[in-house]
Amino acid sequence: MNSSTSSLITPISRLTGGYGSLNPFAAVSGPGGARAFLEFLGAVFDAVETPEAHAVDTDGLLIHSEARIGDSCLMVVDAKPGWPFTPALLQVNVEDPHEVLRRARNSGARVVTEVSPFYGSTIARFLDPWHNVWWLFGPEDDDAPALEWDPEAAAQEGESDVHATICRAMEELSPPTDR
Repeated sequence: MNSSTSSLITPISRLTGGYGSLNPFAAVSGPGGARAFLEFLGAVFDAVETPEAHAVDTDGLLIHSEARIGDSCLMVVDAKPGWPFTPALLQVNVEDPHEVLRRARNSGARVVTEVSPFYGSTIARFLDPWHNVWWLFGPEDDDAPALEWDPEAAAQEGESDVHATICRAMEELSPPTDR
């Protein structure tokens, strides 16, 4: 992979509307659909929906919306009937992972990984009610061990809790049952 800045990617300095070079999209099915998911984002991350981006299709489903989380844009759509379940796997850098995890839990999320030391900072994970998986990375922590991933040592010693919890969550991942 080329480590230099690619001339193929539009630099953020030329983008308008608060978009980044990469903007993730979540196709949501499950309890309350995309509208409830947007409310969840507001409750957990203080996300703000962009009203002018809100578009409803002729079937009444949300075909496009955008939520601002910090300096990022998460695009959201209701999954159409017949679309396969495709969970979003999302990483968010947060100042207070304990507070974000508390908010997520209070908003119906299931904790996958409690706040744990991780490569010089902290990590936590949760599964939202729509079965998307969120990684929360906290600020640098000088007391956190600077770990190095060694797959052979991990196999011999058994998986760390941080590794085991995400493997288990991904193996158990299934579509939500309620639209």
